[in-house]
Amino acid sequence: MAVDMPLKTNAARGGGKGPTGVSTRPRRRRPGRIWVRVVIGLLLVVEAYPLLWMFLTSVKSNSDYLNNSTWSLPTTWEWGNYSEAWTTGHIGLYVRNSLLAVLPSLALILLLGTAAGFALQIMVWKGRSFTLLIFLTGIMVPSQMILLPLFTMYFQAGLSGTLWPLILTYTGTGLPLTVFMMATYYKTVPRELFEAATIDGAGILRAFWTISIPMVRNAILTVGLVQFFFIWNDLLIALTFTNNQDLRTIQVGLLNFTGDFGATQYGPLFAAICINVFGTLVIYLFLNQKVMKGLTGGAVKG
Repeated sequence: MAVDMPLKTNAARGGGKGPTGVSTRPRRRRPGRIWVRVVIGLLLVVEAYPLLWMFLTSVKSNSDYLNNSTWSLPTTWEWGNYSEAWTTGHIGLYVRNSLLAVLPSLALILLLGTAAGFALQIMVWKGRSFTLLIFLTGIMVPSQMILLPLFTMYFQAGLSGTLWPLILTYTGTGLPLTVFMMATYYKTVPRELFEAATIDGAGILRAFWTISIPMVRNAILTVGLVQFFFIWNDLLIALTFTNNQDLRTIQVGLLNFTGDFGATQYGPLFAAICINVFGTLVIYLFLNQKVMKGLTGGAVKG
């Protein structure tokens, strides 16, 4: 009597390829991928946990912060710390002052730095290499060395008591790095485009605004992002030139939560820090996506 024996295929034995030609063997995870995930997880914890701790501290009462453990959760959630930081701590006023000082400075830095980079790399004239070297020496000058002479000049010019010392100082200290980065980026722009525009009758200003600006918008976004956080997070320059409480920026305004006898209101203080940190974090995430999209979509094809 014949006995039907089932045929064992390669797929049934756990090896080979199935009917569709795709291997049916179970994939083994590489040890390297597991370590990468572990490292990424540790980095996320290192980055995210201080933000979480800062937020939890911002909703604690002063006694809760002083008497309980630093790592403990709030016993009572004091959401009023944010309103106290915004009104009593004048964080709204300090944010407005920061915007009034940062935005004009950033606009001047990008406009003058882009124009200087265009002149140093695209235009042909004598002494441009030496001029670029002068801009590079500005990067090597510490800002602490120029504060006292600038303070004297601003006082004699009658600019003290305004935000103009901050705007002018931020613009002067931010230009060297911006000019260097824009001049370096202009090296990648083909000169044939500007030569063709000149043949078609375009002048220097038209070539700068209609041809160079669209092509270097990626660099403008990148430099603008870097300079924005440099200026926004500045404390030394703002503390030197703001002699009036109504002119304090947000970094200087955070010092306002310390009392006359050293008593610090930790809840409103950390609430103000959260407003500063999370606000700039949102701006960074938004601008970072814009920069990445610009870098991938703005390449010049030869």
